[in-house]
Amino acid sequence: MKYEIEFFGHENIRSNHKNTIEITKESHLTPRGDCIVGVSANSSCNDLPEELKNKLKNPDNTIEFLFKVEDIEFSLKGKGHPNLTLTHQEDIVLRKSDFTCPRTLSVKCDKASDLVPREMVTKLQNPKTKGLLIITIS
Repeated sequence: MKYEIEFFGHENIRSNHKNTIEITKESHLTPRGDCIVGVSANSSCNDLPEELKNKLKNPDNTIEFLFKVEDIEFSLKGKGHPNLTLTHQEDIVLRKSDFTCPRTLSVKCDKASDLVPREMVTKLQNPKTKGLLIITIS
């Protein structure tokens, strides 16, 4: 199963958090949001199809995430978790830890926003830049 989410850049994108990576439907971003790589996303956790949510709640599933911005790609893998509620109206957070809350989409991820290529971060500091998050669960 594959699902795509579009998002945009913002001048305050820093992408230097060591434990999480996030996109949000919100259009504003302060410099404190240092895990956020995209704003004005067209989906949040709550918007995901039920079939995808069910797969995300299975701890046996490995989830692949691919961030694409122009010709640059950044991929990471995470796991499902039975405690995921996937109800947050604005955000999607991928976590290295196994912490869950309504914003959490995946846990035990192998990378966070500090590893996003700096060239991608630079492009995402332009609000006109469009990005794509592709979620794949086999």
